[in-house]
Amino acid sequence: MVMFRIDRRSGVATYLQIVHQVEQALRMGVLREGDQLPTAAQVAAATKVNPNTTLKAYRALESAGLAEVRQGAGTFVTRSLVRADGAPGSPLRDGLDRWLGKASAAGLSGPEVRALFEQAYAAAYPEEGRG
Repeated sequence: MVMFRIDRRSGVATYLQIVHQVEQALRMGVLREGDQLPTAAQVAAATKVNPNTTLKAYRALESAGLAEVRQGAGTFVTRSLVRADGAPGSPLRDGLDRWLGKASAAGLSGPEVRALFEQAYAAAYPEEGRG
């Protein structure tokens, strides 16, 4: 089951943080088609987020075709976002795993690795930074 982490200082709307975390879990294969998402009450208890915020996120996922709300049963994943070239065991994923291992062995902390990745990402995808 996916566990949501909400960063209230990020400047990103809470419901969008939930949407992005579900999308990331779908890309990583943590969530698969047919999996049930936590209930709004479960998310509220774990994150101190209003249940309506979670419901708004789930409606956004449903609009995107990634989830289906089944009345009385819950919210279920309807499709995966796993790409074969980024799945565990693929050459791209294996290369990333090796790079992360090297970064860790070199003594870089998680925040340092994230900052390095974000710099490289911004250079590789400059159009993503435009808004």
